[in-house]
Amino acid sequence: MVKITETRLPGVLLIEPDVFGDHRGYFMESWNRRRYGGAGLDRDFVQDNLSLSRRGILRGLHYQWPQPQGKLVQVLQGAVFDVAVDIRRGSPTFGQWVGYELSADNHLQLFVPEGFAHGFCVLSEQALFAYKCTDFYNPDTEHSLLWNDPDIGIEWPLTDPLLSDKDAAAATLNETGRADLPPYEA
Repeated sequence: MVKITETRLPGVLLIEPDVFGDHRGYFMESWNRRRYGGAGLDRDFVQDNLSLSRRGILRGLHYQWPQPQGKLVQVLQGAVFDVAVDIRRGSPTFGQWVGYELSADNHLQLFVPEGFAHGFCVLSEQALFAYKCTDFYNPDTEHSLLWNDPDIGIEWPLTDPLLSDKDAAAATLNETGRADLPPYEA
């Protein structure tokens, strides 16, 4: 049975799927609606994405609004430090973050719900990162937050990441307009 643990940010879930291994390798289900739903994650996913990156690359912090996406993320090759930030206006945990090492070795997954920004940095020589989304990608609703926003204070395991131009020019959470942040719904 898949094990799902709520993190200190309500809605962000750390997932330990069952992995069955022997001398030949391993088998695991990376998504099973019945099993995951029975353990507390009952969602519809409409898009799957893969990202290949090399050591030192940081992607994020990204989110969509007003067409938000929830994401179920995992690493198929290598290792990353994966982060979720609560950006919901009025949330009791607004601006707080959680981060976990996800790797091909530990098989951990993270569910980042709608209303949270997401990012990761690559810890291994390269990483193949996979994620399922609850809504389609829409470039017109895409936003970025500055990866090293001092008010968020993420403790990244690197100090000089390789960034896209968009991510390097991103605004801080305090600079982001109210209309560009999702509301908190208790």
